[in-house]
Amino acid sequence: MKDMKDVPSIWSWRGEGKNIALLFFLYLLQGIPLGLIASIPLMLQNRHVSYKDQAEFSLVFWPFSLKLLWAPIVDSLYSSRMGRRKTWLVPVQYLIGIAMLFLSTKVDRYLDGEGSPNIPVLTVAFFLLNFLAATQDIAVDGWALTMLHRKNVGYASTCNSVGQTAGYFLGYVVVVAFESPDFCNKYLRSQPEPNGLLTLSGFLYFWGIIFFITTTLVWLLKKEEKPEENLNNKDDAEQDLSIMESYKLLLKIFKLPAIQWTVVILLTCKIGFSASDAVSGLKLVEMGVPKAQLALLAVPLVPLQIVLPLFISRYTAGPRPMQVFINAIPYRLMFGFIYAGLVWVTPRFQMEDGQFPFYYYALVVILYAIHQVTVYSMFVAVMAFFAKVSDPAVGGTYMTLLNTVCNLGGNWPSTLALWSVDALTWKSCNAVDSRVLENNKCRNAAETLACTENGGKCVVELDGFYVESLICIVIGFLWLRWGRRVIQKLQSKPESAWKVRNSM
Repeated sequence: MKDMKDVPSIWSWRGEGKNIALLFFLYLLQGIPLGLIASIPLMLQNRHVSYKDQAEFSLVFWPFSLKLLWAPIVDSLYSSRMGRRKTWLVPVQYLIGIAMLFLSTKVDRYLDGEGSPNIPVLTVAFFLLNFLAATQDIAVDGWALTMLHRKNVGYASTCNSVGQTAGYFLGYVVVVAFESPDFCNKYLRSQPEPNGLLTLSGFLYFWGIIFFITTTLVWLLKKEEKPEENLNNKDDAEQDLSIMESYKLLLKIFKLPAIQWTVVILLTCKIGFSASDAVSGLKLVEMGVPKAQLALLAVPLVPLQIVLPLFISRYTAGPRPMQVFINAIPYRLMFGFIYAGLVWVTPRFQMEDGQFPFYYYALVVILYAIHQVTVYSMFVAVMAFFAKVSDPAVGGTYMTLLNTVCNLGGNWPSTLALWSVDALTWKSCNAVDSRVLENNKCRNAAETLACTENGGKCVVELDGFYVESLICIVIGFLWLRWGRRVIQKLQSKPESAWKVRNSM
């Protein structure tokens, strides 16, 4: 065992300072494509795509919810000469750089070519980019456990949250704001110009080059230590499982009855929030709120998002952390009504020049800040529950499984919510020709075109967003009556119910 005087200090640049800085930067790189992908729906909404198109593009967000399918491969296959994590990190980051450079030459055509966005191609391109980012996340998460000394490994989660948030900010807020001509002309220029200060293609090109340079430096300059070199106890070393052994371990975890009920809870608990979470922001853009202003509203909330987990963790540290989760659900469900009301009244705040007053944005920030309290209450509670029940013998695989299912439980309802908006919307054509008026309900692009060609206009009689919001809220409260009982039973189970080794 190493003497504690030999343990590198996090405050020493010659000790762990460089490692922490490297982890922060790797997570920042990961956040860039995540933020970039999140900005695309706002750009599509400005181009008046349908909500079914938005639902199709939302599949781009799924790789982080499915990475468990290939995580065992990343953990098990590697070159000892190159290093367990660098074997995957280096080629994957080069591929991200190549993908960004390629997209920089094509993205404008995909967004505006032939008069409308090419949704299938955009979906495939950004899905592959997010798939690579998710694979990079697997490699970096694994490297973090061995790059830092055992006593400092807790700082890996800080590098993850802060670094990924910083990268997401650059890819989302900076792109949406500085790509917008209206925002740049209003706040950053004395003379208006037709374009923003940066272009999406230029941003992709710049970060593609950055990925190439930094990946080369990591490959050549950073040595990957063997896990044993950074551990006080050799028995704590990372398990070296084969691919088949890794998948068998996942199957054994899934066979635990407690895990099966937990998976059901995680896959269904966010149905009630799906309309407000997935659709409300796009509806505000549709109602005329500038996408750049909407993105910038996230800036004053960054300190809140840092402080909230620290504050809420005081109430989730006990033996029943999911009580906070249960208590937050009714308040979060009520935001379905609040956000539907906000969308409803938004046009009444719009001034003659198309802009919105300061007090409107202040209202949105306040509502969003309160909503974040409910979101983080549920998030911190469920993370505390995962940490409490995970079997330490297979902790990494256990936590990855639960986190992946949790992400999937948020993504599939969002995709379904986006797809359902158009199906639940009732429209009519106000054309002068009575035959067109009676038969045309603007249900698809052909009927919409026929209406406009006859001098008419498709008018929304009932917006599917409001119908969907009500349906989701009702489902959410019904789920709560059932889910509360199941969660209480899960929290009451003995520690042995969660142990994998007992079932081996």
